[in-house]
Amino acid sequence: MVIAGAGMAGATFALAAAQGGLKVVLVDPQPFPQQLAPTFDGRSTAIAFSTFRMLDALGVGAALRPHACRMDRILVTDGRRPGAAARSASSAFLRFDADEIGDRTDGEPLGYMVENRRIRAALADAVTAAGIEVRAPASVSAVKAGAARTVVTLADGGVLEAALAVGAEGRGSLVRKAAGIDTVGWGYGQSGVVATVSLGRDHGNVAHEYFLPSGPFAILPLTERRASLVWTESTRRGEALRAASDEAFHAHLMRRFGDFLDRVTVVGPRFVYPLSLQLAERLTGPRAALIGDAAHAVHPVAGQGLNMGLKDAAALAEVLVEGMRLGEDIGAETVLDRYARWRRFDNTALAAGFDGFVRLFSNDLPPVRLARGLGIAAVNRIAPLRRAFMQEAGGASGDLPRLLRGEAV
Repeated sequence: MVIAGAGMAGATFALAAAQGGLKVVLVDPQPFPQQLAPTFDGRSTAIAFSTFRMLDALGVGAALRPHACRMDRILVTDGRRPGAAARSASSAFLRFDADEIGDRTDGEPLGYMVENRRIRAALADAVTAAGIEVRAPASVSAVKAGAARTVVTLADGGVLEAALAVGAEGRGSLVRKAAGIDTVGWGYGQSGVVATVSLGRDHGNVAHEYFLPSGPFAILPLTERRASLVWTESTRRGEALRAASDEAFHAHLMRRFGDFLDRVTVVGPRFVYPLSLQLAERLTGPRAALIGDAAHAVHPVAGQGLNMGLKDAAALAEVLVEGMRLGEDIGAETVLDRYARWRRFDNTALAAGFDGFVRLFSNDLPPVRLARGLGIAAVNRIAPLRRAFMQEAGGASGDLPRLLRGEAV
């Protein structure tokens, strides 16, 4: 099997498939060392507690734990103007506390915040230790599916033959295009501005999310008394921030951040990412399957993009390993359709939900503000509903693949 893309979804899938006894080859345009540089990807990711079980089952969790910050509480409020973070919460306030569902999660937090470069480093070490073949730097230039095999041609002229090609190379997936799979989606006219800051006092493992008219503003706890800031601006303002001086950037940040955590200092580079929705119309094609951003790229409002991609990886690995053990052709349509049926509804429902969430909260019309304020206050007062939201955010609901239950494939 050839996996195009050795990023977080692709490398995790390679580990899961290899654990189950499948032979895989990873192909990526970037060598692993370049992916580990702090300037390659400045983002941090919220890893759901069920996703962390998967990483533990794959032997990656131990390397990540020293760099993973627990999120024991999440505080959500509907703000109106910059600086909302400096004010006390309004009545439109929602509190999620891991203790409320501790009996169901064995004391796990709501999730863990980990810098992407730490995840990439742990996965790279695990892939190397597992003896998985990696072709990098190398890029896929063509994929041609036949009756019994698929032929993957590399840009350097190399040719790989396999029963299946897996597209894990992101939004511009060549595997997806070669399989004739179209996408639907749209841009939001927004950019996500990302920076890491050092704090003057401890954050208490609390994540804050403020919904402002321009979009969400999140303060997410990291290790070493730091936080990852992710806030949404219009595309025009995002580009201005990309070009702004350090002093101007810090001044703009403080208007958003407020002063409730003292002496905030930007550490490391800042990043600006355009935001859009892209959903593949199908998850599989002739001897091809899609996972991660190749299948669905969503707004980061709920921090679930990577969790969705790793759930794809867990489900596809489980289906293929079971097929192999039954003596089936893992690239056959009957096998791949089991994966598509498993993940199609969940991915589509979550993408639609996040899109609706963004449109509801990036809106300052008084009737809309009133309705969402009432909704937030109601959820905060209905404990069973609040616990259901936490279970869903933790990825512990629905038909879970074995890896997300902490079991080997």
